[in-house]
This record gives sequence, C-alpha cells and structure tokens, in this order.
Amino acid sequence: MTEKTALTPGTHTTPPAKFSHGVRKGNILQVAGQVGFLPAEPGRPPTPAGPGLREQTLQTLANVRSILNEGGAGWDDVMMIRVYLTDTGHFAEFNELYDAYFEEQDLTGPPAARTTVYVGLPAGLLVEIDALAVLG
Repeated sequence: MTEKTALTPGTHTTPPAKFSHGVRKGNILQVAGQVGFLPAEPGRPPTPAGPGLREQTLQTLANVRSILNEGGAGWDDVMMIRVYLTDTGHFAEFNELYDAYFEEQDLTGPPAARTTVYVGLPAGLLVEIDALAVLG
C-alpha cells in the first residue's frame, strides 16, 4: 500500500486545524483550498496579498504551485482546478487573470476547471483555489 504524505511548503503557515495544505498518495496529489496569503513569516499571522482580486489571485496561484512543486508535480500534472469567488462581479476579471497566468505556464493542455461563488471565505479574502494532480 502506498504511503500518504502531507505537504506543507516552507512558504505556508501550519494549518489552523487538523488538515494538510496538500496530500500525495502514489501518483495522486490533492492541493487543499488555497487563498492569497503572502509567504509565511515567523511570528506573524497569515496576511492576504493586496486588497484587490489581481494580487490575491496571483498569490493564490503561486501558493497552489508551491504545493504542487513540494509534491513533485507541476501545472501540466493538474487534471482539475476548482475556483471559489466571493463576488459574481469578479468572474470576468478572474477569467482574464487566469487565462494570462496559464498562457505564461506553456501548458500542453489546460486542466478542467470549475468556478463558483462562495461567500464563506474569511473577511478580506476574495478567491480560493484547489487542484487535483495526477503524476506520471
């Protein structure tokens, strides 16, 4: 049986509850929902990137990528991305940011994706993203 490995990159704070930022088992890697927190600094609470959707989206994607990398994966290994926005008015701006970001990643093909509106994120956070990757 394949071991299950919890993933917490050095750029991330320890989760506030009993969960992992990512988990890899065999060739499957699940990235838990990530938000736009800036890289962790010892002794400081998690701090969101800028107040705007652009800063938070780019930081959230960077946070997802760091967990993928920690688990030995990259964007081309991602099969599914789920995006949660807190405002329906952000769909168009988010899609532009998402398209531009993944254009720069030079993917062999885009992952499946779904976006929904979710109003339960902590105050000040505008976007959350999780990802499922299959390696090899």
